[in-house]
Amino acid sequence: MKQAYSIPPYKIKMIEPIHLIDRKARERSLESAGYNPFKLKSNDVFIDLLTDSGTGAMSHFQWAALMQGDESYAGSSSFYRLEEVVKDITGYQYIMPAHQGRGAEQVVIPALIDHPGMIFISNTHFDTTRAHVEIAGGVALDSAIKESCDTEHYHPFKGNFDLDVLRSIIEKYGKSMIAGIIMTVTNNSVGGQPVSMENLHSVKKIADEYGIRCIIDGARYAENSYFVKLREPAYANKSVREIAKELFSLGDIFLMSAKKDGLVNIGGIIAIRSDFDLFRKCQTRIVPMEGFPTYGGLAGRDMEALAVGLEEALSEDYLAYRLDEIRYLGDRLLSAGVPIQYPTGGHAVFVDCGKMCPHIPYDQFPAQAVTNELYLEGGVRAVEIGSLLLGRDPSTGINRKADLELMRLTIPRRTYTFAHLDYVAECLIAVYKRRNSIKGVKFTYESPILRHFTSTFETVE
Repeated sequence: MKQAYSIPPYKIKMIEPIHLIDRKARERSLESAGYNPFKLKSNDVFIDLLTDSGTGAMSHFQWAALMQGDESYAGSSSFYRLEEVVKDITGYQYIMPAHQGRGAEQVVIPALIDHPGMIFISNTHFDTTRAHVEIAGGVALDSAIKESCDTEHYHPFKGNFDLDVLRSIIEKYGKSMIAGIIMTVTNNSVGGQPVSMENLHSVKKIADEYGIRCIIDGARYAENSYFVKLREPAYANKSVREIAKELFSLGDIFLMSAKKDGLVNIGGIIAIRSDFDLFRKCQTRIVPMEGFPTYGGLAGRDMEALAVGLEEALSEDYLAYRLDEIRYLGDRLLSAGVPIQYPTGGHAVFVDCGKMCPHIPYDQFPAQAVTNELYLEGGVRAVEIGSLLLGRDPSTGINRKADLELMRLTIPRRTYTFAHLDYVAECLIAVYKRRNSIKGVKFTYESPILRHFTSTFETVE
């Protein structure tokens, strides 16, 4: 019998108890957190969908690998095991670990900027990437296709680059001003949407024409590769590993938050195809920022778990279920009329709060308001991906307006069951039914950098 949704390709051998505090306690907790879910205590959260970064469950193979960790400061055998796996998957020559994705970014991005004002072009920069570009004196410009902003209609690859926009940016500023093209796979900010291999090949062709580096931001490269297998006919008979290898052939640098498709709780990767001078430059930077190049802020045991997790994340049985649990939650919400980014992406369901609450202005952050209401309703923690996350224009100080005001329901890997997702759906549907009464929020404190993490708010009366 064909299943509507995939059966989890694993069984549960360990549990962590969770507890739902009552409504009054949730109200006190949210008020104490300054109406910012990032500042909630995890013990006050029932279902935690804030992020998929480092929040998943490791396998028994990974836990066994932890015991093999070589905790040497330099030349750890654990590093060489990780290096072998990364080289095999990517085909890249130079490998360094980092403590997480933003650690990799803070090492590499400034090394690519020769003078202030240089530009990185991406299908869409995510928050930390944009922040590291701007902190380093660069400019982050996006070139996503227009279909990425149409949450209602199907497009198989909403994460794609708009090739005309990409080329026009290069022509406008000149190739000497372009520090790199960042291929974000999957494209998180527009709904965890995949990027087609055809589109990536076209981006690489443009980059080669102008002599510009391509950087793969590949925290979820395995999920993107599986989407390619499912939706791009030319790749239907290729393995995910083969597709991933071709994807990596289109980049010069690979940056990864391994806390996603590495299936670990901590870790990041810097991989450079063949540019030895750039490797030396990054090697010099990593020592004061992350640690010695053969540990990069990680214990040996973490590198051992990552070496195993990178292999497990390429399992097609695992990826089929991974995508289906996202689709399951999306289908529940769509059937109740809740507007979401359709089709669902690889790691989260993105709720279109601009459509859900059109009465809330963008600078009163409708997705933040809905996120707070969801927590009050049932102890479910989500995250805003909209104008709050986008921040202010660094040159004018004006609030930038996001194309979409999204709330991300981010599903940790191998962690929650369909019953948990049913509960999330029921809570959000209840919030949706009273959407017209939801009020926006305003700052009581605004952090100057990555403000969505630590700012505090109050309700607009």
